[in-house]
Amino acid sequence: MAATRHAPPIRPADDQVGESLYPVVSETAAPSRTRSRGPYIPLRLKLLLVALVSLTWTGLSIWLALPWIADLGQSITLPGAILVIGGIAIIPGYLNAHLIGSLLFDRPPPLRFDLELPAITLMIACFNEERTIEETLDYVCAQRYPDLSIIVADDGSTDRTAELARRRASLDWRISVLELPHGGKAKALNAALATATTPLVATVDADTLLMRSSLRRAVTRLLVSPLNTVAVAGAVFVRNSRENIVARAQEWDYFLGIASIKRQQGLLQGTLVAQGAFSLYQAEALRGVGGWPDRIGEDIVMTWALMRNGGGTTYEPTAVAFTKAPSTAGAFARQRRRWARGMIEGLREHGFALVRERRPFAHAVVANFAFPYIDLVYAIAFPVGLVLAAFGNFAIVGPLTLLVLPLNILLALFMFRLNRKSFEEVGLRVRRNRLGFLAYMLLYQLVMSPTSVVGYVQEAFGTHRRW
Repeated sequence: MAATRHAPPIRPADDQVGESLYPVVSETAAPSRTRSRGPYIPLRLKLLLVALVSLTWTGLSIWLALPWIADLGQSITLPGAILVIGGIAIIPGYLNAHLIGSLLFDRPPPLRFDLELPAITLMIACFNEERTIEETLDYVCAQRYPDLSIIVADDGSTDRTAELARRRASLDWRISVLELPHGGKAKALNAALATATTPLVATVDADTLLMRSSLRRAVTRLLVSPLNTVAVAGAVFVRNSRENIVARAQEWDYFLGIASIKRQQGLLQGTLVAQGAFSLYQAEALRGVGGWPDRIGEDIVMTWALMRNGGGTTYEPTAVAFTKAPSTAGAFARQRRRWARGMIEGLREHGFALVRERRPFAHAVVANFAFPYIDLVYAIAFPVGLVLAAFGNFAIVGPLTLLVLPLNILLALFMFRLNRKSFEEVGLRVRRNRLGFLAYMLLYQLVMSPTSVVGYVQEAFGTHRRW
């Protein structure tokens, strides 16, 4: 019955993502090639091999850094030197080595396209999104999915968002519109969840464009994953990467940084953020944790609650969506401070409990506990070290600091290769963005660390939330 439903009257053209670095080129619903997965390696052996790689690198780094620590210790005491060098070189090097090792041994089960697809409800929470809501709905309605319902939860918009959504709903019976008093994104999503009757639900932000096979691919990843899997994070990338240097640098953060971490966490059976921009969930599992909490990082805290409740979360790199990234320094800083605060919320409410469970993803949670220390040291010591190095003093930033650089380059090249394969699988291609890559590799962390530190401090003191 669902298979005979009429197609939506409006379908987006393939070139409507033209401003992105990743334009659509005849996207397909099935893999374009059969990829060899290599020999099967049990999870415990994978974790052991990854630990061996990362600890070997760390041991070598510490041995080489001993003279550096001793020299710096003469100026700022030995404990101070250990804290500084640990934060800017040793621990980041270990985390990068662990990340590369994880990606090397990552062998997720292949997607299968012969499985029966459950009914799904896709929810869009929006507030004053009149410029983007129609295009987002066009892409959602073009999904290659047999039994799809769509709920637009308007969070008390004061512009024409609800009107445009209702007009679009009049053209496609799968769309319904909930008009709610303004109460925040979490309340809007929970209101939509309360009306959903399907076993699966998904979320898409009102400025996100969902590729035609992405929903099918996310659901298929859920179906071939372990039985306790309750959420699948989609692969979200930047759609406005041609706008300016701020957006260009974020392009590579999403493509190389965020994507690599999500792949690693998928191997550890616990992708820590099933982001609201595009993710899939078991509806009953969501209801079991009370839906989305009223937090500044509602998707982070909700994902960790799912994991604490026994659920597994994973990632599908071919379930691609494109979102609009902040294009001004102020908007970028607000977003990343919000993400930093959301991480602290998750650690405070669920972090210690998740570590005590000693499941594979506990390593990623412990890494999150280390990020405030790493960011604080980097934000203070690294700029000071750069200034000293310019005057010939290499006490903080010197030749040994460059030990982290080969890992960063190797990781970037490896992730580029992996994501390019994922893009080719769904008929997408990667355009050049050399200026953004240079900004990402050389300057991004200098901005990110102090911005995150401000977010940590704001959350520690409970300052006013600002989106």
